[in-house]
Formats: sequence, C-alpha cells, structure tokens
Amino acid sequence: MLTYDLEARGGLSLYEYLYRRLRDDILNGKLAAGERLPSKRALAEHLRVSVVTVEGAYQQLEAEGYVDARPRRGFFVSPVDRRLPAAEEGPPVPAEEPPRSWRLDLKSGQADPSFFPSALWARLTRQVLSEGDHLVPAPHQGLPALRQAIARDLRDFKGMAVSPEQVVVGAGAEYLYLLLAQLLGREAVIALEDPGYPKIRQVYGKWGADCRPIPLDGQGMNLEALYASGATAAHLSPAHHYPTGIVTPIARRQALLRWAEEVGGIIIEDDYDSEFRFTGRPIPTLQSIDARGRVVYMNTFSQTISPSMRVGFMVLPPRLLERCRRELGFYASTVPALEQQVLARFLAGGWYEQHLSRTRKKYRLLREAVLERFRRCPFAASLTDRGAGLHFLLRLNTEEDDKALRRRAEGLGVRLGFLSEYAAVPSPAYNHTLVVNYAGLDVERLDEAEALLSEVFLTR
Repeated sequence: MLTYDLEARGGLSLYEYLYRRLRDDILNGKLAAGERLPSKRALAEHLRVSVVTVEGAYQQLEAEGYVDARPRRGFFVSPVDRRLPAAEEGPPVPAEEPPRSWRLDLKSGQADPSFFPSALWARLTRQVLSEGDHLVPAPHQGLPALRQAIARDLRDFKGMAVSPEQVVVGAGAEYLYLLLAQLLGREAVIALEDPGYPKIRQVYGKWGADCRPIPLDGQGMNLEALYASGATAAHLSPAHHYPTGIVTPIARRQALLRWAEEVGGIIIEDDYDSEFRFTGRPIPTLQSIDARGRVVYMNTFSQTISPSMRVGFMVLPPRLLERCRRELGFYASTVPALEQQVLARFLAGGWYEQHLSRTRKKYRLLREAVLERFRRCPFAASLTDRGAGLHFLLRLNTEEDDKALRRRAEGLGVRLGFLSEYAAVPSPAYNHTLVVNYAGLDVERLDEAEALLSEVFLTR
C-alpha cells in the first residue's frame, strides 16, 4: 500500500500534497504504466484521511493525464516519459541591474514630470471609468474618438488635411517602426539619417530590414547619397533633426518628394520634438505639401505629455492604408482603451493645446537660463542651438577621447551623450561634441551641474 508522510506537507493542502507525491512516483517509475492505484476508500483508510482528499488527488492526476479512470475498475497509471535526471547546474541567471541613479543626466532627454497635468488627467480618468467606455475593445487602428481628435489637432495646428481613417494609434514610436517595417516588407531598403537616433536603426535592423546610413549636409539628408543608396524608403526628421537640430528647408523638402516619386518610394516623416519651437513660426510638415501620397507622418505624446504614456500615432497615405488593413489588421490595439479615451478627451477639450502653451513657456525660460550658463563654461568651445527642441550641441574645449570622457563622467555619476554615439559611420567631425538634453535640468542646480561637468572635463 502506498505510504506518505502527510505531516511533511508544509503549507500545502492534503489533497495537493498527495497529488504531488503520486505524480512524482509516476514520473520516477515507482508506479509503472498500467499499474492500478489503490481504491479511494482503501487509500483513505490507510493514510487516515477523508475519501474526498484522495478523490481530489486522483481527479487532478486524471485531468493532467497521469492516470486513466476506467469505469467500475479504478484508476490506472498512464504511460508517460520518466523524469530525466537533473542536468548539471549551469551558470547562475544574472540578476537584472536596477536603473542607475545619476547625479546629472544630460542624455535621457526626458521631460520634467512636474509638468504633467495630474489633476486634470485624474478627473478625465474618473469620468471615463464612471461611464464604462474603457471596457469596449479598441479596434486595430485605435478608438475612433482618439483618431478624430488627433486628425482635428493636426488640421488646426499643423495644417494637415487628414481623415481619422488614416490615423493608426500604437504603443509608442518603436511599435510603429515595427509596423512600418512589416508594411514595407523585407525587400525594402530604408535610408536613415546619419548621425541619427540609434533606436530607429536598431528596431529596423532587428526586424531584418536593409538599412543604409545617409550623411547629412547643412539642409538635412544628402540627396546625392540618397539617390546612390538604392533606397526605396527614407526615414527622416525634417522639422528638427535629432541630434543635430538641422531644419530641412522647403527646396530640399521638395527635392525629397521628387525622389520618392521617381523611385516609387515612401518617406517616413518622424516629427519628434517639433512642438517645441521657440523662435519663428512652426515649420509646416512634409506631409502637408505632399500631393502624391508618398509621406507617412509619425509623432508621439512622449515629449509633450509624458514619456511613460507610450502613445504614438502615424498617418498613412491611402496607398498604404488599404495594405495595412489587409495585411496587419489582425493585430490588436496596443494602447489600453482607458488611456485612449482619456487622451481623446484631453485633445478634444482643448486642454492639450493649453498644456503645450504652458510647457513651451516653462521650457523657453529653462532653455534661456541653460544656454546662457553653458555658453560661458570653460569647457565650452562653441554651442549650436537651432531655437527648437529640448536639446542642443556643445562643442567641447578638449582633445580627449569621447570614450575616456564618458568613463570619467560615469565614475562621477554623470550621464553624457556624445554626437559620435549617434553615427553609424564614424567621422572625426563628430568627436568632442556633447548632445545636451536640458529638459530634466533644474535652474536652481545649474551651479552644481557646471561644477560636475568641470570635474569631468578637468577644467576646475
């Protein structure tokens, strides 16, 4: 008769412990295939437990396929593979490194979290929760209310005549990059700005896309190199390139549209950071002057509302919209319906533009203070600012290698990003240039920031 020490079960229930012991005996071969288990009543009397306990263990074994119940005959062990001996212990699983806390971070470029409209966002969230709209599944392209609000905002503030049907909502820019890569197909050759935002290159590359780095001149993506690359798509940021800040003028924009028409290609207009322009009028989007449906427009709310929101959108030209619905329409929406409903109300109620206006004013004041301070720092050779975005370039008064400077900075708890890190094709022209993301700086702590940087660059 099967005998088990039920006192050794620890916190397990009796039936759970009995089930595990019987399962282990089956896997270890102590109970052979075809062998009949004791009747429920007999085993219960032997172990001094209730019949219900044994019955529960037997039923679980049957449900998982370890035993087979035969009417009026009992339970019989099913044929299963015996448990293999434990493999030799491999290397330990490395622990995940916790996010590092920096004394000064000029690389991340994250917006100041204190700018987030918490009270209003909470009120809109309560409204949506009380009405139950968040329980309705969102369609693949996003909730109609949000797409309508985005299309209206693009029309009113960027002069883009787009319909809500063209808008596709997704969980941040990276997800949308992947959708576009699948939409363009593995045969596509994608031209990327060089230097440029590394994550674009990484996402397309992991998908398996053929990426061609295209150098920049003073007006953006170099046309001669673009034609020579054989690219069928170009991903660029004409309003305010990251990290150089170059603004592509109208003549170059028109030339890029001619290129797309001549090669039958697509331009992906990444409008990141374009809302923060502090001098002159906003730059019209490339999509707004595209008469032949060659431009995919992309943007997110990560800089304007919150990086943690992970909501982005793209506007597809008709030539790609039908293909997207046909080939990628099986994907579920990646943004929770609750978040979409709240954002739709935030946009439609006019609060988004009010929030942007207040945020621009705060960043304008911060930018002026930061630029004034950095221009007269002893480690600054020159400063390049285009009057837009939340970053600028600082040419350093040093000949020391960028990698050595980064290592010294990290040792002091300072996180820096160098222009050379953004280039796929290295060039001496990118050395000794710091990409300063100032959004997270505090005016009250600029003295401390300058002191830390002076220590990094050995100018104290």
